[in-house]
Amino acid sequence: MPSRPALLLPVSAVLIAALIASGIAPYDRLTWLMEVLPVMIVLPVLWLTRERFPLTPLLYLGILAHGLVLILGGTYTYARVPLGFQIQDWLDLARNPYDKIGHLFQGLVPALAAREILLRGGFVSGPRMRAFLVVCVVLAISAFYELIEWWAALAMGQGADEFLGTQGDMWDTQSDMFCALLGAIAAQVLFGRTQDRQVAALEAQAAAPVRP
Repeated sequence: MPSRPALLLPVSAVLIAALIASGIAPYDRLTWLMEVLPVMIVLPVLWLTRERFPLTPLLYLGILAHGLVLILGGTYTYARVPLGFQIQDWLDLARNPYDKIGHLFQGLVPALAAREILLRGGFVSGPRMRAFLVVCVVLAISAFYELIEWWAALAMGQGADEFLGTQGDMWDTQSDMFCALLGAIAAQVLFGRTQDRQVAALEAQAAAPVRP
């Protein structure tokens, strides 16, 4: 299992390099800033908490993947990401689905983060209640993000279209939250046991006596 300092450094390096490259000539500068702002906030937090609350390798890699999804979406705007057009052609969809990928990750990675906090803090003992609370946290985050999109639409008018990326879908908000819900469920079903093992390893490492 990669050590915490060894993993945090390359994750940060990749995200910073991607931020710099994406910021050279994004499709819309304001949209780019709004989309990549979470990455700019999370990276310093990871470094400030690296000793007091190191994360599992699974969560660090999840943050890397989510960050790259956000950065790519900010570079092109979600409705114009080339990968989304390829998926649209493959699946014969009516619209570019890249924003749904973003919202899937918006559920998956925060679910892993919430689950890790609940596990390591010992806040909830029962696995069923923990899974329920993780889903609640994810849906709260997703709903708050949709409120941010609403506020952006009110503040920017037509200029918010690129940030919203609704592509004329009147049910875009509901489907965004549903994708986040799917991500939260998938995170716990697919990665729960792996995260349990890595959390146990972190706790054992923290409890081990320091050799002189």
